[in-house]
This record gives sequence, C-alpha cells and structure tokens, in this order.
Amino acid sequence: MKKITLMALACAMFMVPAVANAQEVTYVEDPAQGYTFNRFQDNWFVQGLGGAGIMMSRSDNEADFADRIGWKGALMIGKWFSPVAGVRFGGEFNQMKGLTAPDNYPAKLGVRADRALYDGKFLEQQFNDVGGAADFMLNMTNWILGYKPGRFYNATLYAGASAHWVWERENQGRGDWKYAGDQKGDNKHSRHFGMRAGLMNSFRLTNHIDALLDLRFEEIQEHIDGWGHRTWNEYVSAQLGIAYKFNNTEWTAPVVPVCPEYKYTNAEGDALVARLSQADRKIADLENQLRNCAKPQPAPQPGPAPVADSDAPLATIYYPINVSKIVGVQNDVVDAVAEVMKSENKTYTLTGWADNYTGNDKINTRLRKDRVAGVKAALTKKGIDENRLSTQIIDSNRPEVDFGPKSAPLSRAVTIVRNK
Repeated sequence: MKKITLMALACAMFMVPAVANAQEVTYVEDPAQGYTFNRFQDNWFVQGLGGAGIMMSRSDNEADFADRIGWKGALMIGKWFSPVAGVRFGGEFNQMKGLTAPDNYPAKLGVRADRALYDGKFLEQQFNDVGGAADFMLNMTNWILGYKPGRFYNATLYAGASAHWVWERENQGRGDWKYAGDQKGDNKHSRHFGMRAGLMNSFRLTNHIDALLDLRFEEIQEHIDGWGHRTWNEYVSAQLGIAYKFNNTEWTAPVVPVCPEYKYTNAEGDALVARLSQADRKIADLENQLRNCAKPQPAPQPGPAPVADSDAPLATIYYPINVSKIVGVQNDVVDAVAEVMKSENKTYTLTGWADNYTGNDKINTRLRKDRVAGVKAALTKKGIDENRLSTQIIDSNRPEVDFGPKSAPLSRAVTIVRNK
C-alpha cells in the first residue's frame, strides 16, 4: 500500500501545471481603496498673499471703479488632512475705499455736507482694518480627477468666516476731515464680521513651493454707511501669493496584490493537454491497482526467496536545495549502506543528480559532481574499497520520479545501484 500511496501523490503533483510558478504576484498602489493618512506633522503649509479688493455696496457703486480699489494682504497657515480636504487660518489686512451718504458721519459730527460731497451726492471714505479668518478647503481637482502626485495645477474651493477691527477710518471731502473709528459714540462700529467663499488656484513650482491666485467673494457686516445700519457689504478681491509646504507633501494609496493573467501559447496548450492525458492514464492505472489490492490474495507458496531487482537502487541519499554535503539522517543511510557493502562481494555505481527546475546548468553540474564525490568519500572512509565504487552524473531529472516542478526535491540525490 505504501507504493500505491506514493504513486497517487506523484500523480497529484504531476497534474499541477508547470506554469503556475512562471509569473509572480506584484503589488501596486490602488487609489480606489482611498489614501493612507500621513503623520500629523506632514502636509502643513504657510501662504503669503497680497492683492486688491473692491467694495460693492449701494453707495460704493456710485464711485468710479478705480476709486474703490484698496490694498489687502494675508498670512495663512493650514494643513491638508487628505488629498481633498484641509483647513487654513491666519491674519489679514484690508484697505476698503468707497462712498457713504452725507447724512451719516458728517451729519452726526456737524460737518458741513457742501464741503465734503463726492460728485455732489456722497462722502468719500476709507477704512483700514486688521483681523483673523479661517477657511475649510476642498481640492476639486483631486476630488474630480483623482489624486496625482506632482500635478501642476490644482483648483481649491474654500469657504469660511472672518472677524476684523477697524483701526483707522477716514472721511475725505474738500475739507479733508479725518475721523478715528474708536471715538466716543462709535465703539459698536469698530469691528465687523464676514462670510467668504473663493477659488484658490495653485501652480506647482517645486515639491514644496506653489504659486497662488486667490479669487474671493465676501459678505461683510455693514460698518461703512454710518450708525444704525445693519445691512451687508459685498466685497470682491484678487490676490497673488506663494505657498511653502512642510515635510511630506504627497499621499500614498494602500498596496494591494495583482495576480498576473497567464495566456497560453498554442504549443503550451498542446503540452498541457498531453500532460493531462498522461495523468488520466496514470490515474486509471492506480484505480486498477487499488481494485486488485481489494481482491482476496492467495496464500503464499513456499519457494525460493525473491531475487532483488538489480536495477532498483540499493539506497538513495537526498539533499536540500543547493546543498552537496550529507546532512542529518542521510548520514545514517550511508552507515547502513556501508555495512551492506561489507557483507557483499559486488561493485556499485554511484550517480549524482540535481533537479533542472531550479538553478542553472553550471550550478546543477557542480552539485551533481560534489554530491556523488561526497558519498564515495564517505563510503571509502568507512572501509569500502574505492575500486568497488564507480561514479557518474546525469544532466537531467531522475526520470522515475519526475512529475513536474513540485517533484523537484526527489531529484536532489545520489543513487547507489548494484552492478550486474
């Protein structure tokens, strides 16, 4: 039964296609799985911005466009939490120019309107304020097109809120009257709040530096047209700037395995069909042997002892891959073979083998020679006349045990055969 079991195992190994190990699984980043979070200290940035803005309130629209342009600037710090979402916060300066009705500040302070009229109807004024702002940012390019390291252009939408304090206010007419915003009776108008939304256009210059174009629309709490007004001003602006990005600036996707798709050639397909047909024949033979084993066997008849098959190896010494030294239990096999040889008056042929599924011809030839030489030396050392031992190597797998790549360990051996 041991012989039947060994043959069944050999058939199972034979049925595994040799091409199974021809290609290896590769590992690639898969953006469809999302992106991994970076360290907290990564993906921070600082932005310096400068440009101009224009007031759009009902009185301001009466002035010429050029008369409403004022300077503005900002210094912002922010962080991206993913390729799509981030925040920023920082400080700002605004210079806002426009017009107000003559019955507001001048009327309250007794200023003669006929000396402070712009185009005969409005009072020209200017506000300088400072404050802070915070925005939530959404990178639309990465969201719609997918994240791509090193992309030159990114469009980011943002929305947020601001709080500013007026530190200088001027009303200018022909009388050149100036008025500080924190005078008595006007404290409640020395600060204002705003809501904002904009488009940040980023242009990659290096891995850590971007050029910026910030286009923004704001709704600012009314503070220009005088006491008692609680309406809102529209304010649009454009700013240019530079952003510096700290530490790691890129993102990585999870790594997933990709199994290669093997396509057989016509020749490989024919060879595989032939191997399967051979396997079918061997399986049918095994089934026939199993049926014969199940039949009642006749009692053994007395007679001469069976003669050993002279072609069958006296012993086989096995080796690990790429090893030519006798190791482990194989030393006991050599000891036992030496004792048998001492009791017989025969000569023996030692054959060195190595499998052709691994290594190359040069390595396998060396292994075959070193293995058979090592066994001969071990037997000679145990008292066997070296004239009784002949050696050879065969540059192929052992044919009686070659069932494909998985049977390769059975060809890493030295076989010892009695000579006829």
